Amino acid sequence: MNEYKHIPVMLEEVITGLDIKSDGLYVDCTLGGAGHASEILKRIPQGFLYCFEQDEYAIKRADAVLKGISDRYRIFHDNFENLKERLLEAGVEKVDGILYDLGVSSFQLDIGERGFSFHQDAKLDMRMDASRRFSAHEIVNGWSYEELKRILFEYGEERFAPAIARRIVQAREKKPIETTLELVEIIKEAVPAFVKREGHPARKTFQALRIAVNRELEVFEKSLIDALSLLKVGGRICVLTFHSLEDRICKRIFKSKTEIVTPRGLPIKADELQVEYRLVNKKPLTPSEEEIVRNHRASSAKLRIIERTKEEKQ
Repeated sequence: MNEYKHIPVMLEEVITGLDIKSDGLYVDCTLGGAGHASEILKRIPQGFLYCFEQDEYAIKRADAVLKGISDRYRIFHDNFENLKERLLEAGVEKVDGILYDLGVSSFQLDIGERGFSFHQDAKLDMRMDASRRFSAHEIVNGWSYEELKRILFEYGEERFAPAIARRIVQAREKKPIETTLELVEIIKEAVPAFVKREGHPARKTFQALRIAVNRELEVFEKSLIDALSLLKVGGRICVLTFHSLEDRICKRIFKSKTEIVTPRGLPIKADELQVEYRLVNKKPLTPSEEEIVRNHRASSAKLRIIERTKEEKQ
């Protein structure tokens, strides 16, 4: 495997957004290369950091990094879908801060064997947890035209979804589609020539497949709702998203927790109208131009932050 260089996105903004306490309990739901986790761990000499990561390779790399800072951490080899259950098993009911850095990790793109990249040839894979059996190969070669078209529309926001899905079905009738670059060529044949001048024509299809393989949107929604219930008063959640589908889910859930909608005329007292959370930033924060120059993968990032302001009503 090739080495990779991990550059954490919006690091300063994330650390500021978490408002870290030196004795606090924090959770990094997306450990990856430990870029954000390292900075959190440095700031909690009396606290503790819990991390979630599905990828064994990432865990080994991150563990080596974190060991050089402190032993006040624990890594769960698990999907953050199980955030609440795993923390409760560890005796943790409330935490001071939670971070989500969504999307594909740098090393998953940089290491061609993982099958995430449309620039490098590899087996069709895209599993964030390599121990799972279901991969992009099963989707591309097994799902129906209608199912393929649906995920390309919904997860990739691909306007040429019908043409791409049709061409995939036609190609696999001759022989199974085995590799990333085979799929790239099929996509190129399916879309008009002008699409190739607007950016890589396979980007949206690969995004859709990755999301479907890893159930990213449904997993994120469940986990974020659980995460909100785990916050102490004054605790914060930072969510870094990299495409509109994730950001839409985050925005909707945060809005539901920070806005009150009541029918007119109901006799409700003012204190009963107080919400339990507040938005730290009304609009999402975005990376500086300087950061985008240093790290082009930061260009689509959005950071939303929410804080718990009062205990849940009993």
